[in-house]
Amino acid sequence: MKLLAGLVASVALFGSVQLLHGDDRQNAVEAAPSSTYRLTANGDEAACAVQRGVEISEGLSQLTVAPNCRRLMPGIERVKFWREQADGSVAFSENGVDPIVTFSVADGDGYESYAPAAPLLALNNDR
Repeated sequence: MKLLAGLVASVALFGSVQLLHGDDRQNAVEAAPSSTYRLTANGDEAACAVQRGVEISEGLSQLTVAPNCRRLMPGIERVKFWREQADGSVAFSENGVDPIVTFSVADGDGYESYAPAAPLLALNNDR
């Protein structure tokens, strides 16, 4: 009888731990920032979609840029990687190393490009 009571208590404890960890994972998913962004140039009305994909290694993620982004900055449609630096800046590159455009953290929840100097690009969460 003691064996049965111990087994029931163990199962209940295991279930409680799993339930608590499941809630933590759900909260982490809900707190994650959007991975879809809106890219604009010089405050222009033209915009395109940019989507940060899965993380490949620490700070390096896959990136999908809509083909129409070429209108904002020729060549940007070739980028495939998002690299987040320790200072919070973000670089887009074709090979994961050499940046085509680099953004610094802007006021609010977005980024503004600083290299190259023109065109000035803004990258904002698309919620």
